Amino acid sequence: MSDTLVYIVGFSAQLLFGSRLLVQWVKSEKAGRVLSPTLFWQLSLIASFLLMVYGILRDDLVIILGQTLSYFIYIRNLQYKSAWSFIPLHFKAVVIIFPFVAIVWLASGWSHSLSYIIENNPVPMAMVIWGSIGQVIFTFRFIYQWYYSEKAGKSILPRGFWIISLIGASIIISYGVYRLDPVIILGQVFGTVIYSRNLFLSFKKSTKKAEAATVPAEKATAP
Repeated sequence: MSDTLVYIVGFSAQLLFGSRLLVQWVKSEKAGRVLSPTLFWQLSLIASFLLMVYGILRDDLVIILGQTLSYFIYIRNLQYKSAWSFIPLHFKAVVIIFPFVAIVWLASGWSHSLSYIIENNPVPMAMVIWGSIGQVIFTFRFIYQWYYSEKAGKSILPRGFWIISLIGASIIISYGVYRLDPVIILGQVFGTVIYSRNLFLSFKKSTKKAEAATVPAEKATAP
């Protein structure tokens, strides 16, 4: 596959990731609080699928590993939103089977397999480890989100999700700069703006709650 087509796949994935953040941001701004829209998770799943394909075509183990776990957390959130059942059966089958096909592919001796990626990786191991740390942190945000959603019994995006996102994104941006990968850089730079704004909305909401709780208490103690 030509480099142009590979980058089209990568930019398509990042465009969808950016769109999900834009949807979430707009809806949260209107509500004045952080929301977890269904469309956010639908776009996440499609984008993750494409980015995993891009990672394989780019021989980038960091990208592949970073998407594997998040993939199934997106599905879990769609189940919370009662949206998973409305997805066409053939698409659900492809979505569920694909990660396992990718694992078999990586374990094989074919082109773009794991052994091929390791042997032909132009990036020093230190940078691979650094980028992987960023991806682990970035992926952990969804484990964190999943944990809090399970506790709440619904899909939510807690404040810690945005903090972890900012830390992971910063590391991944530095990795992308080293690799001169515009797909990684552009996707993460846009994301940091949304993460910061959601963090602000989260703190703003907490401040309003604290002020609302303080007012009745002051009235109760007034002579």
